[in-house]
Amino acid sequence: MPIVGPSREHRGVNGARLSAVVVVRDEERQLADCLSCLSFADEIIVVLDRCRDRSREIARSFTDRLIEGAWEREGPRRHAGIDACCGYWILEIDADERVPPQLAEEIRKVVATSLAAWHLVRVDNFIGERLVRWGWGGSFGRSAHAALYRTGAKQWGNQRVHPAVSLTGEQGSTLTSPIHHYVDRDISEMLRRLDRYSSARAQDLRDSGDIGSYGRNIRRIPSRFWKCYVGRRGYREREWGFLIALCAALYPILSYLKARFDTPPSPEVTLDRELLRAREKLERFSAQGDESKGRSATGVDAPSLVRE
Repeated sequence: MPIVGPSREHRGVNGARLSAVVVVRDEERQLADCLSCLSFADEIIVVLDRCRDRSREIARSFTDRLIEGAWEREGPRRHAGIDACCGYWILEIDADERVPPQLAEEIRKVVATSLAAWHLVRVDNFIGERLVRWGWGGSFGRSAHAALYRTGAKQWGNQRVHPAVSLTGEQGSTLTSPIHHYVDRDISEMLRRLDRYSSARAQDLRDSGDIGSYGRNIRRIPSRFWKCYVGRRGYREREWGFLIALCAALYPILSYLKARFDTPPSPEVTLDRELLRAREKLERFSAQGDESKGRSATGVDAPSLVRE
């Protein structure tokens, strides 16, 4: 089922100058905190990717602009939400991020006055309750990104993890107030994220037909560690900076080793799993009467905009 959303010719006709887009996959633990910070936006779009928890129910309490489906890759998943936006400006926020009041006020001012096409927004990263400012990078974290941009100024690539971003138009000034990003709850979650990222990267390497070499990836370990721990001043965070630099250093070699030695997932098994989840979801929603009206029946690479 195609997305039922506003055409680009009709953007802003309902007074929506700023659209906030949140992409979600089983985020019931933190989704409400994220969405409650976005009331300053003219509309909120939530993309629900194969959610099996209460994410949909939580999202509905904040907006009726829901898109449900299944996406293997990050870029198409994000563009499903971006393409449904009515606003002239788009703010991309993840479920583990929060927009504090000072940043919300600054964003509204930028949207009202800026002549630029896109703006970097600073990021304050938290591990648990600890603010960790230094050392992020190397595909394992970011200190700023182009979260605020005009419609059409940003394009996501097709990679599974850390997709490439293409930006067009003039860059505006970097916003001074930061997004609060709750990256990991603890060290164990950080290591699970490294495992998840490297597995996705391994699949991208297999698809490319060039997984690289053992020697090159070994040589990248000290250079990436040095860049995060010294170049990006991770040493200022002591043990936490060391952990960030270590994960960033290991990410390429782990991705290479998984691409070379791990058995890739079968496309047929992956599709069967998604169809089974979709059928279970359909049966669950059918039992609730007409509540599921307007949703995609299969949810496999076929997003639908839910208006309730």
